[in-house]
Amino acid sequence: MSEDLLHAGVSLADKAVRTVAVYLTVAALLRIAGKRGIAQLNNFDFVVMLLMSNVVQNAIIGPDNSLVGGLAGVVILVAFNAVVVRFAAEVPVVGKIVEGGPIVLARDGHYIRSALRRMGLRQADVDVSIQLRGGTSVADTSLVRLEPGGAVLIRLRPEEEPAERGDLAELRLRLDRIERKLDSLAGHDGA
Repeated sequence: MSEDLLHAGVSLADKAVRTVAVYLTVAALLRIAGKRGIAQLNNFDFVVMLLMSNVVQNAIIGPDNSLVGGLAGVVILVAFNAVVVRFAAEVPVVGKIVEGGPIVLARDGHYIRSALRRMGLRQADVDVSIQLRGGTSVADTSLVRLEPGGAVLIRLRPEEEPAERGDLAELRLRLDRIERKLDSLAGHDGA
């Protein structure tokens, strides 16, 4: 076997420092850039993500083309991410720093244009989310909020909320009671 396959070109400590430094830098840049989730990336965002992964590769592995070095970099990256995610979940202040807070994009049926601009979102992108929720436009909403993970939370005005099975079942019960009451009243009137 080739020595390059199993012999790491840099020490494990060097690789750990490199990996953690790149992780923290990329995470900070993504945090500053905005909250859109993977599902909400536009084509330009996707190109940046692909190129970024290639740009930081050498910063993580250094002058190391070995299998062991690459695998060590991946293990360190995944392990450090797991620690950060769990720490952010356990310590609310850290979670707020890492992920930020929700951003209100629309309130009472009107977009907040400054929030859309700050988040790099188009009204058309948010309109799709509103339509998926059952509304037709922002006018049907009481609140539209971009959550820290990139999800868009939409609260429709009560009169715009779609009926659910439970609503229909309750309506049927009420109609049955009304019919029985009408039948009983009709029976008393005819007697």
